[in-house]
Amino acid sequence: MKGAVELIKLSKSYDDHVAVKDIDLRIPAGSYCCLLGPSGCGKSTTLRMIAGHEDVTDGDILLNNRNVTDLPPRKRGTAMMFQNYALFPHMTCVDNVAYGLKVSGVNKAERHASAMDMLSLVNMVDHAGKLPSQLSGGQQQRVALARALICKPDVVLLDEPLSALDPFLRIQMRKELKQLQKTLGLTFIHVTHSQEEAFALADMAVVMDNGIIQQQGHPREIFEKPNSAFVADFIGGHNVLSADVLDNADIKQPFSVRADQISISAFHSRPDEDTYYTYGKIIDIEFQAQFYFIETLLDSGEKVICYIAEEKMDEQVITPAKKVMLSWKQKHINLFASF
Repeated sequence: MKGAVELIKLSKSYDDHVAVKDIDLRIPAGSYCCLLGPSGCGKSTTLRMIAGHEDVTDGDILLNNRNVTDLPPRKRGTAMMFQNYALFPHMTCVDNVAYGLKVSGVNKAERHASAMDMLSLVNMVDHAGKLPSQLSGGQQQRVALARALICKPDVVLLDEPLSALDPFLRIQMRKELKQLQKTLGLTFIHVTHSQEEAFALADMAVVMDNGIIQQQGHPREIFEKPNSAFVADFIGGHNVLSADVLDNADIKQPFSVRADQISISAFHSRPDEDTYYTYGKIIDIEFQAQFYFIETLLDSGEKVICYIAEEKMDEQVITPAKKVMLSWKQKHINLFASF
């Protein structure tokens, strides 16, 4: 299978600013890989270097074991779908999709036939004769994706493709992206700042910050065991706590515990022997349909969030300003690989 990508000590600098620093990354062929992190972390710069739209300061980019570092975009075997879709406003959908073949010298009948096949793949045949201004955001995205696929790339690069869509359409489109990627068997590399989006789509997630990779792996692995306070805080659903908040454990370093693995009980409850605990005061309660979002303030001054399932919500214990005991099993504490 084609589409294996390898980055070797890849770096990008702008004058005295280092945007990407010594990245080593292997993306297996046929993977759906998401690069995620906060604004300015280097994820989009990395994507543009893979595409050939940014020069590499140092390091190498390999595609199918072929060094493409210095090749122009059209000779790499990649296709990029831009954040704003970049459709030509004066061209119909079919002409937009066929544009890459036109540049390659394919005759009109053949390129239009191929473009219609691509539009069929993304369920847009009925809109082939429309201009981009006559389409919704989701429809424009489908056309842009068809245009990226028409030249049969081994790797499809997507720069925050869902960010302009409303929440409902975003969920629908990410399902379509994942299904299309599976159907075609291509490698997709998708940049996003949303951990929810990355975890829904990816079989490989790469968390970046300050131009370096903080953690990479399957999304479930990263969520269950973040390797640093930054990753735990960025992906959400975790509480990062200092070493001295626990009343019954000798821990020497910061750690994290997931919000859904914390129990709240009466202040004078006695925990089990394998349970860690601390004390705090409830400062906020929000009903979130399937669970309650509870925010507490520990005696140490740190805040802890808890997700309490509706059936486990004890309204006599969990009330605003109530002093409570927060506890979790020893097995649920996550010690960071580095701190």
